[in-house]
Amino acid sequence: MALVEVENLVKSYPARGSSKPKRVVDNVSFRIERGKTLGVVGESGSGKSTVARLLLRLIEPDSGFIRLDGHDLVAASSRELRQLRRRMQIVFQDPYAALNPRMRVEEIVGEPLAIYQATEADGRNARRMQILEALETVGLDASALPRYPHEFSGGQRQRINLARALILHPDLVVLDEPTSALDVSVSAQIMQLLRDLQRSLHLTYLFITHSMPLVRYMADEILVIHKGRVVEQGGWQQICEHPQSEYTQALLSATPNLPASAQIDSEHAN
Repeated sequence: MALVEVENLVKSYPARGSSKPKRVVDNVSFRIERGKTLGVVGESGSGKSTVARLLLRLIEPDSGFIRLDGHDLVAASSRELRQLRRRMQIVFQDPYAALNPRMRVEEIVGEPLAIYQATEADGRNARRMQILEALETVGLDASALPRYPHEFSGGQRQRINLARALILHPDLVVLDEPTSALDVSVSAQIMQLLRDLQRSLHLTYLFITHSMPLVRYMADEILVIHKGRVVEQGGWQQICEHPQSEYTQALLSATPNLPASAQIDSEHAN
């Protein structure tokens, strides 16, 4: 059974100057197998980030079905959804805006524990150890704990965001343009880290991007979205080397090839 199953997802918003709502997500369906990456690619305004927020129930769909490991997220009660949300986390696009500048790193990374662990039965030291373990997983150490976000570079801030997302040991991580605010070299480091974490922690990713080279590097399956609709869907090799949709062809022609330092490794290519 797939970890994630989405069927006929629809979301509309009021349109300025019109009585007819505008569909920003139009009958989108997909599956994500456990331990795999689905890349959702499209230009700005295509509806791809809305799909991610619908999947996490951060916004409500007009219609459609969303299942996580067989659990119906649309029909879930508040209590059920609270438990299921422990298994789903998101890393946002902007590593600066996603962190509270008034909170220390220890508080930021430990915030999910404070929300989902109702008691302090394990003690403060045990919680700090969990926070430190999450930081070490993403390549940071104990020196980060007492510091504030402004003391870190963009790449380090995104690692902090990742640590916060991973501390509850989720099954699914939604990556919403996680490197678009970073320079090229730092972006490559974060992309490799994401690949390494997926292997070591058996994570499942929904990877949102506007970049065909990045989605080719990350994804096992690719969903191409244009104006809220799926225009093409398939394996990365099919989509990137034999695109059928004119829109996909345009996305590919508008982006450069992957740099040599970011070529897909033989394991991914096979």
